[in-house]
Amino acid sequence: MDHQVVVKPSGHAFSVAADESILAAALRQGLNLPYGCRDGVCGTCRGRILSGEVAHGNASTAVLGEADRLAGFALLCCATARTDLCIETREVSSLGDVPIRTLPARVHRLLRAAADVMIVELRLPSSERLQFLAGQYVDILLKDGKRRSFSLANAPHDDSLLQLHVRRIAGGQFTEHVFSSMRERDLLRLRGPMGSFFLRDDSTKPALLVAGGTGFAPIKAIVEHALAQRSTRPMDIYWGARQQADLYLLQLAQQWAAQHRWIRFVPVLSDSPPADGWHGRTGLVHVAAMHDHPDLSRHQAYVCGAPAMVAAARRDFLDHCRLPADEFFADSFDYAPDTQQAIATGTLSEMKVPPHD
Repeated sequence: MDHQVVVKPSGHAFSVAADESILAAALRQGLNLPYGCRDGVCGTCRGRILSGEVAHGNASTAVLGEADRLAGFALLCCATARTDLCIETREVSSLGDVPIRTLPARVHRLLRAAADVMIVELRLPSSERLQFLAGQYVDILLKDGKRRSFSLANAPHDDSLLQLHVRRIAGGQFTEHVFSSMRERDLLRLRGPMGSFFLRDDSTKPALLVAGGTGFAPIKAIVEHALAQRSTRPMDIYWGARQQADLYLLQLAQQWAAQHRWIRFVPVLSDSPPADGWHGRTGLVHVAAMHDHPDLSRHQAYVCGAPAMVAAARRDFLDHCRLPADEFFADSFDYAPDTQQAIATGTLSEMKVPPHD
């Protein structure tokens, strides 16, 4: 039997199954409650039970003593509901709510999604979890002290594995390693989450999501987070690539649009050869979005891809489509030809430049 949980002070509500932790149920339904280990030993997920009864599970007595339990506190990663509940806990909704951590991770799986795109799945230690906002990125820490930055392609609630979409860059130190010598179970170190490119889910404005190439990774995280929230907020997704083979998760994006009437998906190719028989949209991806949305005055725009595309989208959306400047959010992947390094500039306002190859 499921129970209902109301969160104070936000008033958000969700259901929890009898054998499911309160935290797991909240994350599954798109509510970002704070957590760290998800194993009852760090105390980050501590909340107060205002009404109802819980079982504390394997919560560490060193972290949650008897006096704490009598006072109504619980570790939400371990606690299960015995009745309907009203709980008091903060929700993670801004950068200040998310701690930046350095963690080890093992390569769980390598999946060649396209000729030059590898999907890398990373598993953290069983006692650790990385909390993040949909759209943020992590730094991979290399042995020589350098960093390579990659957007997280999985939604925050689906954090058992961290997914990165890595494009091969000729001469790139890290990406060449990914494609030529990285193996499953290899050990990496990462630091994150980073960046202020994340879904502002306190807004109900229609969202225009524009991706170029592997800029699809954070867009994927944003869409899957919205779906977990059961949001019906309109989302128009434009994904640009050179050829159809470069749309490496095309069926997934098409599936979103087919199953949810508030999601529209438009693939756009810039260099499709006639032999491919492409009958869809062609040209620049942001121009296609502008053609369909001449008035963006009531929208938010999330744009991720090459710097030229991001800069052109910002300029044209603001100048020609009346998008408010504070409703443009971007993550720019810059591939520097002189060093064969890629630079993830984060948001345009912050101008962060960690390496991204």
